[in-house]
Amino acid sequence: MSGEQEHRAAGAEQLALIRASVRAGRKEPPARPRTWRGAALAEGLPVARVLVDKGLVHLDRYFDYAVPAAMDADAQPGVRVRVRFGAGERGGRREGGGLINGFIVERRAESDFPGTLAPIAQVLSTEPVLTPALLALCRAVADRYAGALADVVQLAVPPRRARPEKQPSPPAPPPPAAPEPGGWARYPRGAGFLAALAGGEAPRAVWTALPGPTWPGELARALATTLAAGRGALAVLPDGRAAARVDAELTALLGPGHHVLLTADAGPEERYRKWLAVSRGAVRGVVGTRAAMFAPVRDLGLAAIWDDGDHAHADDHAPQPHARDVLLLRAAHERAGLLLGGHAHTVEAAQLVATGFAAPLAADRETVREAAPQVRTIGEADEARDAAARTARLPTLAWQTLREALGRGPVLIQVPRRGYVPRLACERCREPARCRHCHGPLTVPDGGELCCGWCGREEPAWHCPECGGGRLRAVVVGARRTAEELGRAFPAVPVRTSGRDHILDTVPDRPALVVATPGAEPVAEGPGYAAALLLDGWALLGRPDLRAGEEALRRWLSAAALVRARGEGGTVVVLAEATLRPVQALVRWDPAGHAERELADRAALGQPPVSRMAAVSGLPEAVDGLLETAGLPPDAEILGPVPLPVRAPGQPRRPGDPPPGEVWVRALVRVRPGSGGALAAALKAAQAARATRREGPPVRIRIDPPDIG
Repeated sequence: MSGEQEHRAAGAEQLALIRASVRAGRKEPPARPRTWRGAALAEGLPVARVLVDKGLVHLDRYFDYAVPAAMDADAQPGVRVRVRFGAGERGGRREGGGLINGFIVERRAESDFPGTLAPIAQVLSTEPVLTPALLALCRAVADRYAGALADVVQLAVPPRRARPEKQPSPPAPPPPAAPEPGGWARYPRGAGFLAALAGGEAPRAVWTALPGPTWPGELARALATTLAAGRGALAVLPDGRAAARVDAELTALLGPGHHVLLTADAGPEERYRKWLAVSRGAVRGVVGTRAAMFAPVRDLGLAAIWDDGDHAHADDHAPQPHARDVLLLRAAHERAGLLLGGHAHTVEAAQLVATGFAAPLAADRETVREAAPQVRTIGEADEARDAAARTARLPTLAWQTLREALGRGPVLIQVPRRGYVPRLACERCREPARCRHCHGPLTVPDGGELCCGWCGREEPAWHCPECGGGRLRAVVVGARRTAEELGRAFPAVPVRTSGRDHILDTVPDRPALVVATPGAEPVAEGPGYAAALLLDGWALLGRPDLRAGEEALRRWLSAAALVRARGEGGTVVVLAEATLRPVQALVRWDPAGHAERELADRAALGQPPVSRMAAVSGLPEAVDGLLETAGLPPDAEILGPVPLPVRAPGQPRRPGDPPPGEVWVRALVRVRPGSGGALAAALKAAQAARATRREGPPVRIRIDPPDIG
């Protein structure tokens, strides 16, 4: 028998015995591994417990392998290895599995497996990248999100690059000097928060940042204060532009060598080199985007996140963890401080304050009024009385504000959508215009005729099915169309656009029209924008989403914070009804109050985050089968299932969307606070049991879904 056949046979025997033991429900006594075909095994601890890189919930456990004597020194906990896995029988013939990557998590003297252990095939690297602390964090995240540990480890540990591993990291610099409070002096509790960090304590705060360009410097000072105390500091930002601003401020405070910037822009090799420096303890400060939430910072003293309501903080890959929740777990497990900062407030942040887990960190009302711009509103009633609003893109007040502000500096125009004319509706009743054949949205391509955006059928004689009207209006005019209209109205003023295809970082402090989609607003040099126009507010508020009001306010505040203070002439005009709660919160600049009222409403209705919720989606028979077999907590309440929209071929597909043409349903499972862990464990166990018994198609489980509508 060849060596390859021997490996295959041992792997097949190991997996077959595991399956038989699981089915019988018995537990075999521990046994020391035998020699492998006469080859010597490692002395002392001849068993390696391995986490294989197989993200399947029914294989979410460790597997034992024998450690050859030749690999004894290299096969240490935390290193990457290759092992043979996945043996089975096909057509009555026993076949060995293929080689797969994994991590050694433990060396043991004995194994619970009663048969002959297959040996480790190869030690890929001697770098211990999966440390015990990182492994414990990954396990906590997997348990919270009903996911497989291997999937979380894949998010936490970047792919290996051989060259950086061969190069030593520079020695760790001594702790820097503590900085002055700087902008934190504007907050009554700011100096106390920094003092707690300097004293090695673990303060937790929800920070409502003042409008203006100073928040990157204030966040950098909190990180620098933690580093000066000899502890690690970590900050997670929603995008590379925000991370670069904090990185520049922290470098200006401390100089190079005290922290690293972890973003995708650096490239895989350079990013891995920086990650290794953090893992080896050569650097204790990390500023980065979403993936940095797992950065292996030693002796973590502060975990900070900016703008936790941004969708970029939620990972698209299984089990789809949110950076805020990961940092909450780190703060609790590693006894670190926590800072949730932003111009806006999420209901999750309000809940942390309401439960006493974190303290509010905000300026007094007088300071807020001095720093914020003046906010003016234009509702539908105002537009109806305004002849200019009925025939042009902007009402008269918006035009006047724009003309006056252009004499002082650049003006920001926030448009909810990119492109030209993404959506059309009836001019009379504003019912969305949809195709009679497939119910897709009607659109007008550049220079073309009215047609369906899904099936392409033309609709030359469209009439509104609700009111019978035959005239259309662009309810959400895209950024490119808005830029064209403004360019014709102000031919002497430069018009710049910033969106998904091309995002500007900054614009100069001189008259210009800057048309941007939410999240892509560039920073204006100098004191900021002279004014901002927030268009189509009703389109943001009217989305069928539980978080529509919260998200609209977050986008408005992020844009308005770039405008000069009212004492410097800064003005914001928002096209939305003044009586709506998010609009009132913007006018008063009161994000915390808005979040508190939203939290109270959610508590009265039993909605997240007061309750914990899971979304179970898939084919109807699969969803019903999983929910019937899952041992849900006694307080679990099942809502639905309800059918999901059927995706037409060619439609954009987001993670978790059903395949084109398939009819899926979604059920929501809701439990009271304190039962979230039991809910995740029950759904994960049911999913694993279905996969083991091969009971029908898979089901997708999403813990704390963001879009439950």
